[in-house]
Amino acid sequence: MSDTVFHKIIRREIPADIVFEDEHLIAFRDISPQAPVHVLFVPKQTVATLNDLEPSQAETVGRLVTAAAAYAKREGFADDGYRVVMNCNGNGGQTVFQIHLHLLAGAPLGGFGTGR
Repeated sequence: MSDTVFHKIIRREIPADIVFEDEHLIAFRDISPQAPVHVLFVPKQTVATLNDLEPSQAETVGRLVTAAAAYAKREGFADDGYRVVMNCNGNGGQTVFQIHLHLLAGAPLGGFGTGR
C-alpha cells in the first residue's frame, strides 16, 4: 500500500474521526472542513488519480458515491441537499494522490455548479 496520509489512516497509523468503514472503503471527517459537514470517502484499493482508474475499477467510484448517499440519508441531511466532489491532479485541486470523494453539506453551498 502507498504512503499517503489516507493510507496511513486506513492502516490506523494516524488518527481520524472515522464515520464509516467496510471492506472496500473508509470515510472520515476532513480535518480542514469546507462546510459544516465535510466527510472524505476513500477506497482501500490504491488508485492515485481518476486518470489512473481503469474501466474494470468503475465499481470503486460507484461504491464511493453510494456510500456518501447512504451516509447523507442516515445523518438526515439528504433531503436538504449535499455536494459530492472528486478532484483530479494539481489544477483540479487534488492534494492527496489517492482518489477520494468529498461530501459537503450542512449549509447552502454556493459557487461553482449552482446553476446561477
